[in-house]
Amino acid sequence: MAKTPKNMKSAAVYTADQIQVLEGLEAVRRRPGMYIGGIDQAALHHMVYEVVDNAVDEAMAERCDQIEVVLHKDKSISVIDDGAGIPVGIQKQTGLSALTVVMTKLHAGGKFGGGGYKVSGGLHGVGVSAVNALSTWFESTVRRDGKIYRQRFERGVPVTDVQVIGKTSKNDTGTQQRFMYDETIFDDDAEYRFETLVQRFREMAFLNRGLKIRLVDERPPEAREMNFYFEGGVSSFVRHLTRNRTVLHEPVHIERSFETTVVEAAIQYTDGFSESVYAFANTINTPDGGTHLTGLRSAVTRCVNDYAHKQGTLKEKDANFSGDDTREGLTAIISVKLVDPQFESQTKVKLLNNEVRNQVESVVAEAFSEWLESNPRQAKKIVDKCATSARARAAARKARDLVIRKSALESMTLPGKLADCSERDPAKAELYLVEGDSAGGSAKQGRDRRFQAILPLRGKILNVEKARLDKALSNREIQALITALGTGIGDQFNLANLRYHRIFIMTDADVDGSHIRTLLLTLFFRYMEPLISAGHLYIAQPPLYLIKSGREQHYAYSELEKERLVSRFPGKSVGVQRYKGLGEMNPEQLWQTTMNPEQRTALQVIIEDAAATDQTFDMLMGGEVAPRRRFINTHANEVRNLDV
Repeated sequence: MAKTPKNMKSAAVYTADQIQVLEGLEAVRRRPGMYIGGIDQAALHHMVYEVVDNAVDEAMAERCDQIEVVLHKDKSISVIDDGAGIPVGIQKQTGLSALTVVMTKLHAGGKFGGGGYKVSGGLHGVGVSAVNALSTWFESTVRRDGKIYRQRFERGVPVTDVQVIGKTSKNDTGTQQRFMYDETIFDDDAEYRFETLVQRFREMAFLNRGLKIRLVDERPPEAREMNFYFEGGVSSFVRHLTRNRTVLHEPVHIERSFETTVVEAAIQYTDGFSESVYAFANTINTPDGGTHLTGLRSAVTRCVNDYAHKQGTLKEKDANFSGDDTREGLTAIISVKLVDPQFESQTKVKLLNNEVRNQVESVVAEAFSEWLESNPRQAKKIVDKCATSARARAAARKARDLVIRKSALESMTLPGKLADCSERDPAKAELYLVEGDSAGGSAKQGRDRRFQAILPLRGKILNVEKARLDKALSNREIQALITALGTGIGDQFNLANLRYHRIFIMTDADVDGSHIRTLLLTLFFRYMEPLISAGHLYIAQPPLYLIKSGREQHYAYSELEKERLVSRFPGKSVGVQRYKGLGEMNPEQLWQTTMNPEQRTALQVIIEDAAATDQTFDMLMGGEVAPRRRFINTHANEVRNLDV
């Protein structure tokens, strides 16, 4: 059958000339997301981690015990270590200096089995060369063999040869990498955050006992620094995570070496209701877990069940505790160091080595079982907590089933409940969670009914940080929210069933509004976390002020913007209206300022550091008052001066 001729005038010509070959680091500059995960602030920090990871690899090779990271005033950053120093001799395959090869060639380095590193995190060989490619300039300074060497690069291209710039003692070795990220590649608002780097480097120090890491910020308005050094390793890490919680026992420290793998873990139970378990491979955080995390969880569940049966808490006919039961209140760190780690991608979010699961499960099961037998009083507390969790989980299951049955029979378009939209494609639909009936009324009138749904929430939902899921499911507002979203909750959460791909928390700009917003964020983080990770949750940003002068009117979203707008009318009468609540805005104003996709401003909720986020919710919403009081006293002055 003959083909119908295509319109050659409109079709693009496709010939051999259209085939492009990207040489060297050009591919990195063209597609930075493939190498560092994007061009946003998180990717900018990933650049730093790639360079620091090389210094940490030196520490794991026992050639380095001090690392210094400096944020300079000119936006450049330095990473300095006292390791062996990058080799500068001629590399046989290329005829170039080894330093030049490491800095400019993808998939080049000393971590591919050449004996330079037994264990390392930089197995792909694209880390520092990718950073070099994405930097306006990059200077490598090496102290090695009694000499100081330097080479400069611009956008990944060497602009000098390796030069000897001085002498030093033969014992003085190490590498200094200083670079300026390319502002033409990264987002305009991307910048290094001191607090983000603090979290990362604290983790690194926990995972490498005896390693000293110093972080210095020279940028205005005020220089600051932090030093990290921990002798306790992952046990210190667990103590850090549980410092605001009531613990049931001291951390159980586990460590064992195989031929190719070192397994280290710390386990501690608290009286909380959430699981806080974090996994690392060659000191790299693997937020999506992997085989090492699976091995840890399996071992803990098996040990607790075996002990419960042995002590008679579980009878022969009783069902075993589930994994969820044995992990309630569990805080743990699993860290593995292995010769040939297989990660899911260059950003190393998940470990794939199959042999690691059995190694971790074997080590943890043996050590944790022995600890339970040797500490019967603490072991009984753990088993009793798991038994209570199992009963509560059964109650939660019944409550959840009741919510599902009820929602199937009861219309959710009743007054004060969900005002749904007509759009049935979740990717195009939005849900606004609004504080109170007054604001809900304005939102319902001001919305675009085609794709915007409104769910008013009466009062404050239950604080799920202080209650198990079965209690949370008895709260009517939480029931309405679960039904509206369609995803379920907890261990039955299914993101594929989400009915709206943009969910906005829209509360008043006062103390009560902030509290309601925090309660909702706690619920989402503890029981619907995949929804946040997938980028579906936002915080609406309604204006704080309406500025009027004559026929002109402007909205201000901060104190600073208000002052700037008022100053535009010198000598004129200016009216300033403060919106204390969303209900004070008429529907047209609410649509124009907060709900119109073409004009609105909203903050997307993201999780930069799961461990830090976990601690923050525990401190702000948990049962311990003292840590919350310390936090409030520490930050009171900052809040008073905050540009809201």
